[in-house]
Amino acid sequence: MFIRKISRWCTLTVLSTSLIACQSTSEQATTRSVTDVPLTVERIYKESEFTSQWLGQIRWLADGSGYTAIEKSEKTKIIKQDDPQAAEKTESMGKDIVFYDPNTLNRQILIFAEQLIPAGKEKPLDIDNYIWSDDRTQVLIYTNSKKVWRSNSRGDYWILNLSTNTLSQLGGKSVKNSSLMFAKFSPDGNKVAYVVDNNIYVETLTNSKITQLTHDAGNGVINGLFDWVYEEEFSIRDGFRWSPDGKNIAYWQLDTAGSKDFIMINNTDELYPTLTKFPYPKVGEENALAKIGIVNLKSAQTTWAKLPHNSREMYVPRMNWSGNSEQVLIQHVNRKQDTNKLYLTNINNGEVDLILTEQEENFLDFYDDAKWLENGTDFIWKSERSGWRHIYKVSRDGANMVNLTQGEFDITDLQAIDEKNGWIYFIASPENVAQRYLYRSKLDGTLSNQRITPEQYSGSNGYQMSPDGQWAIHTHSSFTQPSQKQLIKVEGHQQKHPLMINKKLNEQLATLAKPDHEFFQVTAQDGVVLDGYIMRPADFDASKKYPIIFYVYGEPAGQTAQDKWRGNAYFWDQMLTEQGFIVASIDNRGTPTPKGREWRKSIYGAVGILSSRDQADALKAMAERWSYIDLDRVGIWGHSGGGSMTLNMLFRYPELYKVGISLAPVADQRLYDSIYQERYSGLLTDYAEGYKQGSPITHAKNLQGKLLLIHGTGDDNVHYQGTERLINELIKHNRQFDFMSYPNRSHGIREGEGTTLHLKTMMTNYFNEHLK
Repeated sequence: MFIRKISRWCTLTVLSTSLIACQSTSEQATTRSVTDVPLTVERIYKESEFTSQWLGQIRWLADGSGYTAIEKSEKTKIIKQDDPQAAEKTESMGKDIVFYDPNTLNRQILIFAEQLIPAGKEKPLDIDNYIWSDDRTQVLIYTNSKKVWRSNSRGDYWILNLSTNTLSQLGGKSVKNSSLMFAKFSPDGNKVAYVVDNNIYVETLTNSKITQLTHDAGNGVINGLFDWVYEEEFSIRDGFRWSPDGKNIAYWQLDTAGSKDFIMINNTDELYPTLTKFPYPKVGEENALAKIGIVNLKSAQTTWAKLPHNSREMYVPRMNWSGNSEQVLIQHVNRKQDTNKLYLTNINNGEVDLILTEQEENFLDFYDDAKWLENGTDFIWKSERSGWRHIYKVSRDGANMVNLTQGEFDITDLQAIDEKNGWIYFIASPENVAQRYLYRSKLDGTLSNQRITPEQYSGSNGYQMSPDGQWAIHTHSSFTQPSQKQLIKVEGHQQKHPLMINKKLNEQLATLAKPDHEFFQVTAQDGVVLDGYIMRPADFDASKKYPIIFYVYGEPAGQTAQDKWRGNAYFWDQMLTEQGFIVASIDNRGTPTPKGREWRKSIYGAVGILSSRDQADALKAMAERWSYIDLDRVGIWGHSGGGSMTLNMLFRYPELYKVGISLAPVADQRLYDSIYQERYSGLLTDYAEGYKQGSPITHAKNLQGKLLLIHGTGDDNVHYQGTERLINELIKHNRQFDFMSYPNRSHGIREGEGTTLHLKTMMTNYFNEHLK
């Protein structure tokens, strides 16, 4: 089926406290004129001319009664100027934590900035994060945070007791700056547990007594946190869990001593080079050994879970308490990642009972915590056992499973569980894989897949729901419409309060010569339907020939053809259309498009091979359909997995792709981390040829077009090492190319003043010079 969606944009105007109006382009034409001023890289990335509104972090309270937010304090202080003639200046006294009633949007300041001023200091603490105790009489303030890999997970923690209005720092008198990790309250709010120097500690709040619960950190052993590869590929950082009764803590221990270190060199920040060294298991190399321990607070003794055949060839990607304080549910996954065994573990003796096994022919590509219902007799679970990703209610012993979302479609996200009223809420889009909508099903299985999002919100919809499922912050956007946010009552999707309408950005959009866009489908050579989008210049003339630039990702971690707002990426693409290019993107097989298990897992053991063929097939089909595509001027670019795909297209299909820009690519799959690459490519011992043929470096000798290769030397994720190996291979075959290294930049190539502007300017110039 050929789907065509004509582009439109929406200007939002607040008509009342509960109504948002949307007007089409033609309706706005009488009030706004299109400017002839072209888009430039400077307007987008230097002057930040097209900045979206930002709502800030919102946190629903556990009882669903409202939400809290961090906002700049209205109180100010005077800053004395060196120049006596200068006018007095003021600055905000920091930030408050405020409460909003969802019914009325009435605002109440719960914590004033001045309450966060430590004794002897003049300024309040900067709030990087905050956590309420269950009774909301205390709040943990996280501040002075430092980056550990991708997130700021190490910092200082302070306790504000609202009953006594006292502020105190955790960690004791000798605590080092920015040394605590993952602090959180015990269920009764009397204690806080945290990690320091890879060991777990508990601090009693009434007397500040600190008890060390683990003592064996060192020589590669870490407790309560994870190594680089677990954090990156299993998306877990916090490595311990309080029991519901507060008497025990279950935690991960990783022995990373068997994993070889990767070393990065920093040549720019000191007089002499400095080194960063960290365990990083590459494909086929030795992983960390993961264990689960349950430490008793009273005895400080740990009971280890007796996982069968546990070794460095196994993973523990998830663990949580099983609806009570007697058992922990542990997920145990083999290195091939095709089998996940769920064990209920007795905390007193470590004995385990197998209750459920998830097994795939190829691989399991997601790991989620089981969501226990309050009585502990059932849990909510996601599985692809039907061929589609669905939500199941599973009995505690695993004997009974009920599919709550039946149908030939994938759910993409579990949103909330409303046990009181018997609903489970989730995101899906059965009719259009580019879009996202909110649905719900009955927990008893009597009603499935009731759509909640009204038809008027065509595009992508996200929901930050209250824990009880009654309220939500609804975010809506589409390909050409910036995000808007509103507070809704979930039942009936009742609009209560507009929160962010992006009026200024929509007005700016109205002054630009809007390119035409459409979502479309083409068919690969074996009949599989591929989805994509295309953008054409505002002054498009179908009788002319146009160069085309493809944006590509193409790996299991991202879908590009989505009907959602992309911010500056959209404006950059629009700028390219103004400069005479057509812009397009295609999702090949293996991407996380919600099209079923077979779609996602068909690339197993041959990452980069079938996917690059799909991309080439799509280009040919598009050129056959649209004669204005100039096959002599085809460009492509991508970052990370998209950088790898760009290389594969230039090297494997040199007759089709003439210009490519590859950012931070995996040039040789054998150099990437074990968890990600082995999941999709298989074990090296079984799929050595697939690794070779799927790696761009193998085909580098075929390069004919223009290649711009870009990498940050401080990339801890996709290592600069791989690009250096690719460079050697290109040199060996006398293949000329252009190259840019960004000193000490990480995988996103963002750090450093002017980096993004420089990068985007270089990319723009490269396409203009070599493709036009």
